[in-house]
Amino acid sequence: MSYPAGTLVGVEEVVRYTYRLRPGAAATAALLAEWGRCRWLWNEAVHQQKSRRRPTFCKLSKLLTEARARSSWLRDGSQVAQQQTLRTYAAALNDSFKVKGRGRPKVKRRKDARPSLEYTRRGFSIRDGRLRLPGGVSVPVVWSRDLPSEPTSVRVYRDNLGHWHASFVVRREVAAAPDADGAIGVDWGVTTTATTTDPVYDLPHLGHRKRCAAELARAQRRMARRRRDKGARPSNGYLRAKRHAAKVAKKAARQNTHDARLWAKRVIDNHATIAVEDFKPSFLTRSRMARKGADAAIGAAKRELIDPGMRAGRKVVLVPPAYTTMTCSQCGTRAKHRLGPGVRVFRCDSCGYTACRDRNAARTILATAERGRAGAHDIRHAITSFREGVRMRSEPEIPRLPAVGKR
Repeated sequence: MSYPAGTLVGVEEVVRYTYRLRPGAAATAALLAEWGRCRWLWNEAVHQQKSRRRPTFCKLSKLLTEARARSSWLRDGSQVAQQQTLRTYAAALNDSFKVKGRGRPKVKRRKDARPSLEYTRRGFSIRDGRLRLPGGVSVPVVWSRDLPSEPTSVRVYRDNLGHWHASFVVRREVAAAPDADGAIGVDWGVTTTATTTDPVYDLPHLGHRKRCAAELARAQRRMARRRRDKGARPSNGYLRAKRHAAKVAKKAARQNTHDARLWAKRVIDNHATIAVEDFKPSFLTRSRMARKGADAAIGAAKRELIDPGMRAGRKVVLVPPAYTTMTCSQCGTRAKHRLGPGVRVFRCDSCGYTACRDRNAARTILATAERGRAGAHDIRHAITSFREGVRMRSEPEIPRLPAVGKR
């Protein structure tokens, strides 16, 4: 079999395999107790951040050793999970200094924060189909698929429905992508979630959240009726209504992710170059299109297209959205006035080209990536870092074209 250019053959990648857990009453109580200790350490690290300039993991580890020597309550827990909590905090703190606009780690409140524990290889084992954790905790695992290799770490967490999951970090060989040629441009929107240069590969607005909106509103009104005064313990009826509302919302989110995954696979399997609009849907939350923007799930579709595309060895280029709607895809002339949201047809005053507004933007995005107006060093295949023959998914940066102004 012949492999397309950029396909990694015989190389391993680091991925996560997630499984459902079925803990009993004793195991659930032990996991929650361990989460209480880790949450206390996280909050103490936040207080250290306020009193000191930038606490490192080395300093936090010394504080952990002193705290465990003083408190028997901390010594009853797993030192591995506690160290991993501080390591996660230190990494989040470093990212807040490096990435502009990212806030510092905040205090995790008991009623808001979801339990999450992380163990390295010396802190867990798998025997007889069960996940064994420190403190004699043994949890059955629903093995929906086999692990490709021995896991190096595991994260045990609980979702908003109260279900426990185990996410194992494993290595697997990179699957060979099918042969493909040609290129495609993708423009995001709320009327049509993804408009491409080829109408066959468009992702329509499916409206899963809109179909669930009535049921979700009923569940939320039921929650409001059963809500008790502040400080009082919530009733069982309130918890049942809250769980039902979470199930409805999660069902719509899963439907959006499933449809986006199927669409992205079609695009990746048939195109070697994918030019994607670097669209940030967060600003839609401050507009009148907030609900429709959330229903379109642009972020989920973008994520399902970029990550698998890079793993398949495709050339994925992120193009800034500035002026893509105002630029003619045929002659490259930019319109003098901004097109309003109600104008759905683009007309070029120079060459007379007429096309759908979003279709023209998708073709402009593809032309921008192919012409390489920003230079060969800005439009290129993602440089993949290798470490002992293993590709680390968190290391490579997706190429981005420099922004030239507001849209």
